[in-house]
Amino acid sequence: MSWINLGEVSYMVERQAGPDRARRVVRELRRQLTMDLPNETLVIHAAHLKAVHPMAYADAFAVATALTHNATLLTGDPEILDADAGWPTVDLRL
Repeated sequence: MSWINLGEVSYMVERQAGPDRARRVVRELRRQLTMDLPNETLVIHAAHLKAVHPMAYADAFAVATALTHNATLLTGDPEILDADAGWPTVDLRL
């Protein structure tokens, strides 16, 4: 998971459940996942994805990070799921 996307999770949880809950979620995710700092290669890859697909820049980091690690992206984001771009995803929408 990219640190960009962990930041996105953090602010979303804080908005919905407060800062204490956000800190707990971040702490738990850090225990379970490897966190990637954005480097030059990842930034350019995310920028390319953003240029060719209608998605948020943070979403492009999620896709770029997953592709870099040959991982399946778990997401509920329709911009990613509906892109039909061939990257492997699992739809987390209820």
